[in-house]
Amino acid sequence: MAKKKNQNLEEFIGEALENIRSDRAITSHLLTELVQEMNKQGSISTIQQCGMIASKYVETLQRSNEQIVKLAGLL
Repeated sequence: MAKKKNQNLEEFIGEALENIRSDRAITSHLLTELVQEMNKQGSISTIQQCGMIASKYVETLQRSNEQIVKLAGLL
């Protein structure tokens, strides 16, 4: 029973890490595109509007870092 429980835990952790990596890749891509758009536009109003979106993307990346730390703590 303990072996099956460990397998389930390993599968869960593997899935969680896969989801974290996927979320990070998407968020990083979106953030890169947003910064490029901000550089193209260059206006203060665009930078202010995009800055709020960019901060949300950075928060998402920070949360994924926290999730990785929590998973590492479980191990």
